[in-house]
Amino acid sequence: MKFMYCIYMLLFFFSFSISNPIFAQKTKKGSKYTRQDSLRGTLTKERICYDVLYYDLQIRIDPDKKYITGKNKMTYQAVNNFSRLQIDLFDNLIIESITQNGKDLKYKREGNATFVDFPTIQIKGTKANIEIKYSGNPRLAKNPPWDGGFSWRKDKNNKDWVGLSCEGLGASVWFPNKDHLSDEPDSMRVVAEVPKGLMCVANGNLKEKKELKDNFVSFDWRIGYPINNYNVTLNIADYTQFSDVYTSQDGEKLALDYYVLPENLEKAKKQFEQVKPMLACYEKLFGKYPFWKDGYALVETPYLGMEHQGAIAYGNRYMNGYQGYDLTGSGEGIKFDYIIIHETGHEYWGNSVSCQDHAEMWIHEGFCTYAEGLYVECMWGKEAGDKYQGGYFKNPANEQPIIGDMGVNGEGSGDMYPKGAAFLHTLRNVVNDDALWFKTIKGLAEHFKYKTTNTEEIVAFMNKSLKKDYTKFFDQYLRFPKIPVLQYRKKGRSLECRWKTDVKNFEMRIKIKNIKNEFEWITPTDVWKSMNVRIENELEILPLSFYVDIEKID
Repeated sequence: MKFMYCIYMLLFFFSFSISNPIFAQKTKKGSKYTRQDSLRGTLTKERICYDVLYYDLQIRIDPDKKYITGKNKMTYQAVNNFSRLQIDLFDNLIIESITQNGKDLKYKREGNATFVDFPTIQIKGTKANIEIKYSGNPRLAKNPPWDGGFSWRKDKNNKDWVGLSCEGLGASVWFPNKDHLSDEPDSMRVVAEVPKGLMCVANGNLKEKKELKDNFVSFDWRIGYPINNYNVTLNIADYTQFSDVYTSQDGEKLALDYYVLPENLEKAKKQFEQVKPMLACYEKLFGKYPFWKDGYALVETPYLGMEHQGAIAYGNRYMNGYQGYDLTGSGEGIKFDYIIIHETGHEYWGNSVSCQDHAEMWIHEGFCTYAEGLYVECMWGKEAGDKYQGGYFKNPANEQPIIGDMGVNGEGSGDMYPKGAAFLHTLRNVVNDDALWFKTIKGLAEHFKYKTTNTEEIVAFMNKSLKKDYTKFFDQYLRFPKIPVLQYRKKGRSLECRWKTDVKNFEMRIKIKNIKNEFEWITPTDVWKSMNVRIENELEILPLSFYVDIEKID
């Protein structure tokens, strides 16, 4: 989840600027990549040689000094024989030692990458671990969550309120790890020590709280599922906790935990009533909440929000919409709290089904933004859902491809949010079989559950499930800036149409209004073709259904 602040965003939203910052993403498209970009984004031989199984992270946070001290024991399995591996940690943090079985290992730092050398070969198939001790003043968040790091704040009682966000930036901004989306630990432990009087909320389940002798308290959190590195989080404050229970369709109970500042308790109890009906909608659409054993939590943060797995960051000020505004302009977006609905959507799209390279973040953001509209449809009906989805049609800039440059930790266009939702909504209408469509979407969520994947695998699955090859459709919307243009011309009483696209041999059916004021299907290709339908002077397509442009050729 990456958006600009709402006032800046709103000014541009109403002007429909082509540089629309609502969905702004930092992108290096067209720029010169550095070696650091490659070390961060490429699966080098020093990375593919091992598979991370488990992180055991222990960290002390000193808010007064804005300082952290920690150690991470990384358990891995050797994929190949190797004697050197790469880990990642921002170079402003000091590595104090790297050891294996208590013995020091040699290592060399190159910017934010660190290369660790072993005295003996790590044999393929064997499991081992290394422990990295480190410390320092971590990066301050400049504009969280979009430009992240640590947010050191005070609440109204002058107590520390600390948040952490690092999507795109990478978890190596605060702890050493293999910072590549393709490799998630199977599970994880986070033990955080914070000053007495504060609570630390991380991901998963709290197993133990222990008071230490030096006026600190430790919180031992256990994560029972694979997790994206950037989803690992810490939230530190004088929190008040309250709880609820969601009952699934099969009767199983899911723990709901909410951590808020004390002065916001009553507002939170009212606002968070949206959670259970939302979970019911998402269960119907995508299957049961994927991180059931770890529970579901919303945690109040000093920044707007982030999809931290099982501990969603919430900073929408207990307002509906996006800080009180409807991003789609449809009137439907003000009916619900955007941060609750969108960030929970990421529990399926992004946290459970995860991309392998930042260039393909559309898998997270496109499906999640589309899920917002499905939620609206679930709650208020098909007409409301179509209005919401159609509201996103006007937002994309269509200046860069949604898929970015691979292997350099570079993201594609911010259009991945509205355009991702718009083209998926379009495909649903092209398929014109809701039973098949929703079976496919739920099947996608189940098939890639707890897995990392890529565009090719997603498209192949959908083609198979939908029983038709839509590869060219995906290629046009994902790999090229422009959307399909339906060109038409009239010759006497006949209508001729073609698609103007970058993808050759493009074909897509669409519904247009005929002279009887009824909508009927036509199937243009990328060559001029006569349509067996009569229209009035101007061609009109079914509203709120197809994200395409229309061009009349005289």
